[in-house]
Amino acid sequence: MRKPVIAGNWKLYKTKDEALALIEELAPLVAGVDNVEIVVAPVFTVLPTLPAALAGTSISLAAQDVFWEEEGAFTGEVSPRMLLDAGASHVIIGHSERRQYFGETDQTVNKKIKAALKGALVPIFCIGETLDAREAGDTFKVLERQVRGGLEGLTETQFAPVIIAYEPVWAIGTGKVATDEQAQEAHAFVRGVVARMFSKAAADKVRILYGGSVKPDNVKGLMASPDIDGALVGGASLKGASFASIVRYGE
Repeated sequence: MRKPVIAGNWKLYKTKDEALALIEELAPLVAGVDNVEIVVAPVFTVLPTLPAALAGTSISLAAQDVFWEEEGAFTGEVSPRMLLDAGASHVIIGHSERRQYFGETDQTVNKKIKAALKGALVPIFCIGETLDAREAGDTFKVLERQVRGGLEGLTETQFAPVIIAYEPVWAIGTGKVATDEQAQEAHAFVRGVVARMFSKAAADKVRILYGGSVKPDNVKGLMASPDIDGALVGGASLKGASFASIVRYGE
């Protein structure tokens, strides 16, 4: 059985005090949940503030990005070692907003995934097609390119900790959601790519999350799909009650 993952990507929201207030609200609402892995991803400046607040909870801490070098003349970047030092255990890599606004490519995603794994961080590796690609019938072509590009050069053993997040770009922050059938079809395809790259055993184990306007009222249908193993949640993760409701989707 693949343990579901519900991860909250806070994006460019929450100062330290606001983040602490959110954790204070969220923690009691998800207390006792042990059948779902819970992750929150605040901005870099907030990371060192949260480990103390998360102590004694089952909530893990993720960063929203990482650089592929340990140190050096790379102004504005943060290395895996620094994220670990700040208390992070996971890191989001290749989010569509990084690809769209900051020039992230399959090649830079690949370098970041390798660096994260070497640095003992769990990558949450994001993929997803644009509306143009979907309407042109290129969804699977894009997903295969992104998966192969992002995971190129990894052995099956190295790949094992990676979590994949499928986020159709046209559904992020738009209020649009892929239908349960569209999401399941994409997830099953991605699992097939993993099987071809590594093995059926690796494909059976990898957790693939859905992201794109996930909310308490649509998560249950998505999670009923056999190849959907969780959610990468944006706006609905910014309030404790709505995020807790998503975490507790099965109740």
